[in-house]
Amino acid sequence: MDRKDEIIRLQMDVINQMTRSNLNRIAEDLWGDAQPDPSRKTEIVQEKTAQKAPEPVPEEEKPESIEDLKKELHSYIGLDEVKKEVETLINLVNVQKLRKENGLPVNDLSLHMVFSGNPGTGKTMIARLMARIYKSLGILSRGQLVEVDRSGLVAGYVGQTAIKTSEVIEKAKGGVLFIDEAYALTNRGGNDYGQEAVDTLLKAMEDNRDDLIVIVAGYIELMQEFVRSNPGLESRFNRFLHFPDYSVDEMMAIFDMRCQKNGYTLAEDARPVLRDIIKLASMDVKGFGNARGVRNLFERAVTAQANRLATDPDITKEELMVFTADDIRMLAP
Repeated sequence: MDRKDEIIRLQMDVINQMTRSNLNRIAEDLWGDAQPDPSRKTEIVQEKTAQKAPEPVPEEEKPESIEDLKKELHSYIGLDEVKKEVETLINLVNVQKLRKENGLPVNDLSLHMVFSGNPGTGKTMIARLMARIYKSLGILSRGQLVEVDRSGLVAGYVGQTAIKTSEVIEKAKGGVLFIDEAYALTNRGGNDYGQEAVDTLLKAMEDNRDDLIVIVAGYIELMQEFVRSNPGLESRFNRFLHFPDYSVDEMMAIFDMRCQKNGYTLAEDARPVLRDIIKLASMDVKGFGNARGVRNLFERAVTAQANRLATDPDITKEELMVFTADDIRMLAP
């Protein structure tokens, strides 16, 4: 293996490591300096079309400190309004608990939520954090996140969708069931099996109201249509959190954070080049994908740097760590 192949192999190892992390949907591309506690064994279950053996139920763990979870929430880049809403919800739940402990009447809170926003705005990340917050507050017994889309709930034959949906709900008990692009369950017409999934879900939400939270997510207009499509949905989903698109400054901060975590720096003369590229690319909000688009730019920068360094016979450690303006120019569409 010559020097060029070796450098490219090393850089591709970095990309493969990041890709594996992305497949697990770890929200590290949106965190600031804070890191989750590695001793915490949060269960995350990804339900797609493939059939999987049931996940083992984790041993009972000590709930995390709500103050630590708040610190993690506020370490995330952007999401200012979402952070305020989550804080308000924490305060509401805490006060209701205190009223109950003091023998006072309490409201029957519906904690199911609708998350609306474009791709890459942090909806899954906040859903995962909400599961942990609800466990810390004593609302949920396990605090795991079970993530599904339409394909994880709907089957192709009469009667099978209820079974498939019930299996997912069983895994979600004690935690949060997160349904991405939930409107796909109700916008396929009268002969579609999505309505069977909705009916099964509504019954489960009523039967497990003390130990199951459901969060539905997707584009804002379509999520409004989804909730209004069924009186049962409208009565249960009355908490809405909107996730705005990231600003150019916030996306620059996300790129810097990824550099810091992966041992890279951005040359000063490369910063205005990157800013212009992000500004132009993010005009296509849905196509670029906010933080996901930034992640893709970072991975392409790694490749561009590898191609440049492959021709250098005397590479230093410092050179291996720097994205130059020429590297960043390679990211332009």
